[in-house]
Amino acid sequence: MSKYLPYDNYKNTGVEFLNELPRHWIMSYLKRFCDVTDGSHHSPSICEDGMPFVSVTDVGVNDINFEDSKKISLEDYDRLVREGCKPSVGEVLLTKDGTIGRAVVVDKSFPDFVVLSSLGILSPKRILQSEFLYYYLVSGINVDQMNSMIHGSALRRMTISKINDLVFVLPPKLEQQKIANFLDHETAKIDTLIEKQQQLIKLLKEKRQAVISHAVTKGLNPNAPMRDSGVEWLGEVPEHWGITYLTHLVDTRRKIMYGIVLPGPNVDDGVLIIKGGDVKPGRLRPDMLCRTTPEIEANYERSRLKEGDLVYSIRGTIGDVEIVPQAIEGANLTQDAARIAPKDGVDNRWLRYTMESTQIFSQLEIGSLGAAVKGINICDLKKAILPEPPSTEMTQIANFLDQVLEKMDLLSEKANAQVNLLQERRTALISAAVTGKIDVRNWQPPADSSANHTSEPLAEVTP
Repeated sequence: MSKYLPYDNYKNTGVEFLNELPRHWIMSYLKRFCDVTDGSHHSPSICEDGMPFVSVTDVGVNDINFEDSKKISLEDYDRLVREGCKPSVGEVLLTKDGTIGRAVVVDKSFPDFVVLSSLGILSPKRILQSEFLYYYLVSGINVDQMNSMIHGSALRRMTISKINDLVFVLPPKLEQQKIANFLDHETAKIDTLIEKQQQLIKLLKEKRQAVISHAVTKGLNPNAPMRDSGVEWLGEVPEHWGITYLTHLVDTRRKIMYGIVLPGPNVDDGVLIIKGGDVKPGRLRPDMLCRTTPEIEANYERSRLKEGDLVYSIRGTIGDVEIVPQAIEGANLTQDAARIAPKDGVDNRWLRYTMESTQIFSQLEIGSLGAAVKGINICDLKKAILPEPPSTEMTQIANFLDQVLEKMDLLSEKANAQVNLLQERRTALISAAVTGKIDVRNWQPPADSSANHTSEPLAEVTP
C-alpha cells in the first residue's frame, strides 16, 4: 500500500490493536454511534413459499442470498415485523452467531424480509454513514476484535452488549463517505480479479473431472474399436474391456466394509479412525485424525486398513475417495466411510480414479437422493458397475492421469494461492482505510473508470 500516503498528524489511542489514529478522528464504543438490536429468537414454521426469513448462512459479501433463504408465512412475517425483526434501508446487518464478521448494508433493491437472532441489526445515528460502518465491521481489525471477545467460548456468539462495546473510530462524516467511495472502487477491482481466479479454479475442476471420466471409460487409445457396454451411464467402452461389479475387483478375504458405528469420544492415545469428512486430500495423516479406544476398535477388526486400501465416503459428503498411506496403516473407519481393498492385479490408483469418475458417482448417488442425510448403501457400493481394462492398461491409465492431473492441480494451487493473496490485500486495504493508516481524502476515481474497471494495476497485487 505504498502508493497511499499517511495523514500528517496522529494521536495515540491507548488501544493496542489500533495504536494511533488521525488526530481529528474520534474513538469510542460503537453504542455511541448506532443502536443495536437483533432478529427473532424463535423460528416460525418454514414454508415452501412465503416471505424471506434471513439467517447467517444467507449473508455474503455485502449481499443477501434471498433465493435460498428460508420462507415463512405472511402471518408469521407480520408478527416478526411488529417485534422489530425487519431491517430498514440503510441499516447494517452483522453476522454474530457461528460465523462472525460478515455484514451487509440493507439496500432499497432488497425485497421485504425479516431476520433471525443470529444477525445483529445496526441502525447508524446521523453522525455515522452506513457504508463506513459496513467497512469497519468487516475490516480485519474489527473481526479480530470480535474474535478476541469470544475467545475460549464453545459457542461462537457476539451478544448485543458485546457489539455495543466494540471499540469504534469515527472520521468526520464527509471523510467517512470518501473512505467508503474509495473502498467501493478499489475492492470492486480486487473482487473482479478474485472472481476471475475462482472461475479458473472451477474450470480446472471441471476439466479434471472430464479427463478422469474419459480416461477410465474410454481408455487412452482414440483409435481403439468400441462396443456398447450395455450400461446406460457408461455408454461405449473399448471392445476388449470387460464390465464388472466393484465387488469382483476387491480382495475376497477382506471385502468391502464400513467401520465403527459408535466410535465414542476422541481420546489422546488410541486407535486412529477415519470419518467420512476425513476423506480429503492431505487429511489422511495421524495428526489430522481422531482416535478411539482399543476396546471399541477391537470389535471392528474386519474393517482395519492396510497401506494401499481405498477409503470411500458413504455418508454426508459422499463420493470422496483416497488411498491409505503407510503412516496410518492399522487405522479403522467409522460407519461414514467404506474400505475398498483392491485384489492382486488391480491398480489401486486406477480404481481410485474410476471411483472418482462422473459415471460411477452418478449411479451411486441415485440411491441417496431424497434422503435427509445423503448416504450410499454398502450393498449398492458392492454392486457398482465398472469398466474393467486389462491390468497393464489400468496402470497405463493411472500413470497418464497422475501426470496430467499433477499439472492441473498445480495450476489450481497457484490460483487458490492468488485468491488468498488478493483476499489478504482486500482485508488489509479496508483495515488501513477505516483506521486512518492511509489518507484517501484527495482520492478521485480515474475519469474513465467504473466500478468494474480493472485495467489500472492494484498496488502490491500481481494478477
